[in-house]
Amino acid sequence: MSVQSKKEQVQALRERGFVVVPGLVAPERCDEIKRIAQEQLKAAQAPVEFEADLRYPGAPDSKDAPGGHTVRRLLDAYGRHPQFASWATSPEIAGWMELYFGEEPMLSRVHHNCMMTKHPAYGSLTGWHRDVRYWSFERDDLVSVWLALGPETVENGGLWFVPGSHTAPFTSSSFDAAKFFRSDVPENQAWIEQAMSPTLQKGDVVFFHCNTLHSAGQNQSNDVKFSLVYTYHGASNVPLPGSRSASKPEVKLV
Repeated sequence: MSVQSKKEQVQALRERGFVVVPGLVAPERCDEIKRIAQEQLKAAQAPVEFEADLRYPGAPDSKDAPGGHTVRRLLDAYGRHPQFASWATSPEIAGWMELYFGEEPMLSRVHHNCMMTKHPAYGSLTGWHRDVRYWSFERDDLVSVWLALGPETVENGGLWFVPGSHTAPFTSSSFDAAKFFRSDVPENQAWIEQAMSPTLQKGDVVFFHCNTLHSAGQNQSNDVKFSLVYTYHGASNVPLPGSRSASKPEVKLV
């Protein structure tokens, strides 16, 4: 990838709040990462988060209900396997993030840092939200990196984004008590109508800003969807002391 194309991608992220980089990861590498994830999912290898823990729409009501032990996320991806950590700190990501932030990039081990597993049955719907809602940093300027380990479409619960929403000055009234974007507010509906869902192939990567509104539907296919997700910030944008964002040591990329 040329420096110029990276600059264009970074500019697209700044303008739209997200950008898709096709084929950033080789298919063979994706297959190996997915194979490891499938093994860990089968063993329910801790730490994990269950759909019943969050109880989003479509999730089991409790762990005792049918599908109650459906895994939503394999947590702490960076610490789960060297293959996961290798991608998180890879030269491709380090260079991209350094260009975006203009300084040394850091990987958060608190936010995202997970293998998302969306199941055909009991996999929940995720409403419209900004990721920064529960994050505590000096500045709301973090970027998440979403690696598709297989096809991602509207049918199997792919991501939806609202272009340009990362710079919108929404007030607290635009969100409900759980900090989800309220679809019953007319002004919000106008934003949601602009949403788009990029179709991803194995090895495609989405970079998206922490303030970009996004959501994801349920998986209507027959296969579990796997996506590896990490979040990064510039070294000068430190987590606030005493907050959850500061609860784990961060990882330097370069």
